[in-house]
Amino acid sequence: MPLFPKLASDELANLQYDENTQIIDLRPTAAFNGWQLQAEKRGGHIPRAISFPLQWFSELSQTDCLRILQQKGLTPAKDIILTGYSEEEMVSAAHELEALGFKSLKTHLAGMLAYLDDEQLSISYLQRFKHLVHPAWLRAKLELKNTELSFVLAHVSFDNWGDYNEGHIPGAIWLDTLALEDETTWNHRSPEELEKELCINGITRDTMVVLYGRTANPNMSQDQPGQQAGQLASMRAALLLSYAGVRDVRVLDGGLDAWLRAGGELTTEDVSPDAVDSSGLNIPENPHFITLMEKAKQFLTASDAELVSVRSWAEFIGEVSGYHYIQRKGRIPGAVFGNCGSDAYHMENYRNHDDTMRSYHEIEAMLAESELTPDKHLAFYCGTGWRASEAWFCTWLMGWEHVSIFDGGWFEWSNDPDNHYETGVPE
Repeated sequence: MPLFPKLASDELANLQYDENTQIIDLRPTAAFNGWQLQAEKRGGHIPRAISFPLQWFSELSQTDCLRILQQKGLTPAKDIILTGYSEEEMVSAAHELEALGFKSLKTHLAGMLAYLDDEQLSISYLQRFKHLVHPAWLRAKLELKNTELSFVLAHVSFDNWGDYNEGHIPGAIWLDTLALEDETTWNHRSPEELEKELCINGITRDTMVVLYGRTANPNMSQDQPGQQAGQLASMRAALLLSYAGVRDVRVLDGGLDAWLRAGGELTTEDVSPDAVDSSGLNIPENPHFITLMEKAKQFLTASDAELVSVRSWAEFIGEVSGYHYIQRKGRIPGAVFGNCGSDAYHMENYRNHDDTMRSYHEIEAMLAESELTPDKHLAFYCGTGWRASEAWFCTWLMGWEHVSIFDGGWFEWSNDPDNHYETGVPE
């Protein structure tokens, strides 16, 4: 008898909905989402499988591994089936789980390559996974850049040329969020201003734009924390470019750190964009991605819509405003808590520990706790639109068709003395 019993793919398929059984997918998150990393016939994962990449066991302490597994609903009482690309990976993970107190452990005979080859077996995947790219894909794309008709890689930050100059992915231009949003209101810029910026950066309707940022421990002790929240900045840019009408906007999952973890190199060579005369867009071509004040107020009483506060709990109940430049503390009455994470510059509840997007099943479950479902129109808001943009991007990737951001957010709402607000824990 093998050290760990092995189950064939059809046996896994029969157990995937068993309440006492949990399948753990050890492949990289990109493969779980749908990317075909090893020439598999299909991309995706076994329905109800949990994503816990093998490398996390070496990146995290045992305490953190156990905490994350428990957050995903795994306890030693469960029957655990491990799947991945190779038997070696599965056995290695089984030993790691044994050390954490898990006892009922099995492995997947022939692994995910065999499962995905059998088209009779069902799979799940992130619906728009191709818009959340991984480092190996980006490296291959950069090698082909000279043959691409229109491709732009952009290192995104807020008013921080030094962040780009410190080191960026070879071939990347610098995209300043100040060119996309007005620094007095922090709302999106006018169609004319957006058109000008797109042309300067060589972006047209049909350009494939890949965005990424560097996250460097933003915190409220800094004068400009947003300058250190580059991956959030890339999400804001993704929303605004999509709003303008650029058809193929993508984000590097995990940002610059993911590139470095994958062995990618950096350069300090300044890259000048290839300007164009026209974007070919009638901006905005996707106005429904942004909700303005009047409609946001309507959502507060609508039966088929919700205004969703993607802010920390401390902001939501009015303990802090969350920003140096916002004085009033509290929330919009009737808004639903969307649970971003710890503060205005972090999105822990939408991300894994390495800043990659959290499993979309877990995001969906988190939103469902607040009765936020894809059949409703959800307008996400935060202070000025950055965190809301990430919530929008995640749900858009999930295929939710009725999602937008309330661009004005708490900043615009709280600056109008006629707008009511609430503090304290909601009833």
